[in-house]
Amino acid sequence: MAPTVPLAVLALVALVAPGLGVAPGCDSPAHRLCSSRDIAAACQVESRCPSLPQPAAAPVEVSLYYESLCPACREFLVLKLFSTWLLLPEGMLNITLVPYGNAQERNVSGKLDFQCQHGPEECLGNMIEACLMNEAKNFSTYFPVIFCLESGSSVTKNLEACLQIYAPELDSGRIAACVQGDTGLALMHHNAQLTEALDPPHQYVPWITVNGKHTDELQTQAEASLLGLVCRLYQGEKPEACGGSKAPKIPSGCRR
Repeated sequence: MAPTVPLAVLALVALVAPGLGVAPGCDSPAHRLCSSRDIAAACQVESRCPSLPQPAAAPVEVSLYYESLCPACREFLVLKLFSTWLLLPEGMLNITLVPYGNAQERNVSGKLDFQCQHGPEECLGNMIEACLMNEAKNFSTYFPVIFCLESGSSVTKNLEACLQIYAPELDSGRIAACVQGDTGLALMHHNAQLTEALDPPHQYVPWITVNGKHTDELQTQAEASLLGLVCRLYQGEKPEACGGSKAPKIPSGCRR
């Protein structure tokens, strides 16, 4: 069966006659030339076609390497990351959360074991959030729940309440089973690998990468005004929220 030829390609073939150095169809009315980006490009009239849909700009990628009970991590996630995500339109910002931080992974008698900077309660909080992400899949489903956990009185005891408010469709029993079973250990092992693979290696948390990179300057800018940083880096049309932002300085991170 012959492959289907896209309509845009057929239009270009009609415009550009074989063997000619010009595109005779390019003297067509403007509404035809501006009917597709391919035709406008072939006739070199893109600048005269304001109605053409603009190609979507790539979202700014922000990754947060953190631990669930680190005070500076909680402040950044709650006051900067979550608020920036709420203010910006979908498709402008992609966020990756990696709860592990300054934890250490060990193999004890063939079984994975983790030690965390702020004790066993933090390891539990890290695993709860990792299992929540694994169960929910959708970022817009689990991020408000993590915001609720990190902004509340207890990261490890408020899961049920936070689910009822932000994601009642999720099964807390399945999340608990993940935390208590091999899946939770596998998720934490994965987070350990992601954290240990950082280049340069992380020295403290929160550790922030922007578009896959970490520098002292990017870290400082993200902590001072994440919204402003994302707005400056985004190459597409700026939303109203990018008019400017100022935020109080947060405490220094939890060093190793």
